[in-house]
Amino acid sequence: MAESERVAEATVERVSAVSSWEALFRAQVTVMRKLAEDFPSHVISLTEYDVLYTLSIQPNRRMRIRDLNTRTLLTQPSVSRLVDRLTVKGLLAKSVDPNDGRGTIVELTAQGFEIYRDAARIHGRTITAQMSAALDPDELAQLQALCDKLRIGVSGGTDDCVVDPES
Repeated sequence: MAESERVAEATVERVSAVSSWEALFRAQVTVMRKLAEDFPSHVISLTEYDVLYTLSIQPNRRMRIRDLNTRTLLTQPSVSRLVDRLTVKGLLAKSVDPNDGRGTIVELTAQGFEIYRDAARIHGRTITAQMSAALDPDELAQLQALCDKLRIGVSGGTDDCVVDPES
C-alpha cells in the first residue's frame, strides 16, 4: 500500500471517529437540554438529582465522597459544595470513613431517597418519552450496547460508573 493510501485511510478512520464523537456529543447535549427544561422537581435541581441517583444505586446508598466525585458529572469542588448543601437540607448524611479517618462517607438519607424517588418517577417518564419518540426498541437496545461498549473500552475495561464494588 502506498504512503498516500495509508494517509487517506488513516484520515477516513480519524474523521469517522471524530464525526461519531461529534454526533454523540451533540445528541447528548440536545437530550440533556430538553431533560433539564422538563425536570420535574422544584425541591432539587438536575445536578442534585445526579448525586442522589448515584448514591441510590450504591450498596446501602452510601459511598466515599472521592468515589462520588468520579461517578457524577460535576467537578470535585462542585460535588463537595453540593454535598454540603444537600446535607444541610437533610437529604444526605456525612460521616468519617471508618477505614480511613481522612475520608468522608456520604449517605442518602430516607428523606433524600424519597425526594429522589418522587423526581425519578416523573423524570423517568420524560426520558422514556424523549428517547422513545426518536428511537424504536431495537435502536434503544443498540444504543445502550454501544454506549456501554464505548464507556468500558475508553475506561480500559473498568465499569465503575454503576456500583462501587467495595461498598
